[in-house]
Amino acid sequence: MINEEKVIMMTKLASYEEKDGKKTRKMNQYYLGDYVVIEILKSIVAGTICFLIVFGFYFFMHFDEFMADIYKIDLIAYARNILTYYGITMAVYLVFTFFYAVIKYFVSRGSLNRYYKNLKKLNAYYKEHRN
Repeated sequence: MINEEKVIMMTKLASYEEKDGKKTRKMNQYYLGDYVVIEILKSIVAGTICFLIVFGFYFFMHFDEFMADIYKIDLIAYARNILTYYGITMAVYLVFTFFYAVIKYFVSRGSLNRYYKNLKKLNAYYKEHRN
């Protein structure tokens, strides 16, 4: 005889394993600090690449102005200005990355705890109905 409660529990568990289970288990192999550092390192690489792309587009759009004024501008101040923009951009991006990673970590921990709780319920059900 099919028990609806058991089928519902097994369906929830299978759905979780299929959708979020692999990512969540992989994420929870790390401590919070390690996971945040990994995400920040990824963000540094991605943010630097994006900044370089945006700066490249800006530079090529204003290339004629730059070449016309190349002897008039202070290149060291120009480079310092670019590095300042880069630093501000990365600082803001990394703060958002930090909070996003912490929230994502705790949400995944909560969903993994619910998954283990449902596994324990299913195990208790099997022990209860074994006889």
